[in-house]
Amino acid sequence: MKAVIGLGTNIGERAENLKQAVQALKLLSNTSVLKSSSVYETKPYGFADQPDFLNMVLVLETALSPEALLGACLGIEAGFGRIRRFKNGPRILDLDVLLIENYSSDTDLLRVPHPQILYRSFVLCPLYELFPSGEAFGFSFLKAYENHPKDDIKKL
Repeated sequence: MKAVIGLGTNIGERAENLKQAVQALKLLSNTSVLKSSSVYETKPYGFADQPDFLNMVLVLETALSPEALLGACLGIEAGFGRIRRFKNGPRILDLDVLLIENYSSDTDLLRVPHPQILYRSFVLCPLYELFPSGEAFGFSFLKAYENHPKDDIKKL
């Protein structure tokens, strides 16, 4: 299956965190990175008193189930030392399963498409870079991309 993963970091060596996270995802069993967006710098969302984030989006091909992919992402975050102190707080690494081809879920464990895609420039801009039609796996985000302010995001 193909999946879109969002990556974000605002603690420590941010660029190195992203680079190492991409390498960790490449090491997952029967998984390869098909496409990678540019890195974007963004202002924090929700809790403003923290450093700016670096964000990017990847498209993976994987034989893992959606739940196993989520578990692998959570394991990679834990391996980086992520601690969830409070919602939208600083984080060394955040990996979100955004979209999965021919799959949707709305459970407590896994919500796909990710419910916040259409509201966050740090997802919309790199997603649009990889899917310039404004549609990924049948999920349309073009209108949200066109209407969302982009003054809080900078392509690096």
